[in-house]
Amino acid sequence: MEGITNRLKRIEGQIRGLQRMVEEQRDCEAVLTQLMAARAALDRVGLLVAENFVRECLLTDNGELARRRMSRIFELVFSRFSAPPGEEIAPATEFMDSFEEE
Repeated sequence: MEGITNRLKRIEGQIRGLQRMVEEQRDCEAVLTQLMAARAALDRVGLLVAENFVRECLLTDNGELARRRMSRIFELVFSRFSAPPGEEIAPATEFMDSFEEE
């Protein structure tokens, strides 16, 4: 978890830099570039947290509880990447069920 904490501290610094850029009325393109970089860094931290959760779930839980917890984390991760309008994303339970069929 120390690695995640360090990443969050770096992101905090990026956000402070963004605040200064806005206060100084810096170029819009520069602000947006930094904003996208901070967002990407936050997304990477989210994936690390999800990875740690999955690993913990697999090591400590068994049976139906592990399946429910895994399904929930997949729903959270997949909901971050929404489908284009008019398209449906299959529920995470369908994804998890595909493992049972193999």
